[in-house]
Amino acid sequence: MMEAINYWIAVGDLHGEAAQVGRIPDIGGAGGVLISGDITNRGTGAEAARILDTVARFNQRIYAQIGNMDTGDVEDLLEARGINVHARVVDLGSGVSLLGMGYSTPTPFGTPSEVGDKQLEAWLANAVDRDTDPKRLIFMPHNPPFDTFTDRVRTGQPVGSLAVRRFIEAHQPAVCVTGHIHESTAVDRLGDTRIVNPGCLRFGGYVWIGFVDGVLSAELRRLDAEGSG
Repeated sequence: MMEAINYWIAVGDLHGEAAQVGRIPDIGGAGGVLISGDITNRGTGAEAARILDTVARFNQRIYAQIGNMDTGDVEDLLEARGINVHARVVDLGSGVSLLGMGYSTPTPFGTPSEVGDKQLEAWLANAVDRDTDPKRLIFMPHNPPFDTFTDRVRTGQPVGSLAVRRFIEAHQPAVCVTGHIHESTAVDRLGDTRIVNPGCLRFGGYVWIGFVDGVLSAELRRLDAEGSG
């Protein structure tokens, strides 16, 4: 008998704007909305609450983490609401798990939530255990893996995280949803891991993650032109 189809919607880099959320097809039927970071633009917990409340009007199952543009107040709000997935593995149901990893490595802009690769590496090492099945794992680092199609700035220079890349190479999660580098909307692969950066939500990019017959898949979709990436 075919296993029931389950799916999740992943978005990122909202930067204080959530108007596009309601335009995502079938968002209400998703197993949850995954938010990869940058909920605000150096905003307060109150601003983040407004964004999350907007998302909750369409789907109340929210899994979120801060990005480098979010403050500690935003992370406190996520904790208070019980939806913070940073540096932890969360059960999404149907045997699928989500590993979040917020923040970012240092940028030239001195944003609120930046840490070094060593800290990301330490968080990742503490978050995953032997019981985590990589074939049923969605990995959601705000900072994309180094030297992929998903981490290049306009000059073409890769600015991603080595710690994130090493984790993917070592553990091979089925899906990696990332963000942070707006101009690097793309799909790539490292080994068995499909990596998707949908870019800023306000430009219409999101990720559809499906789980059918025990297999996780991810598609880059756009509100203006539905289809896989």
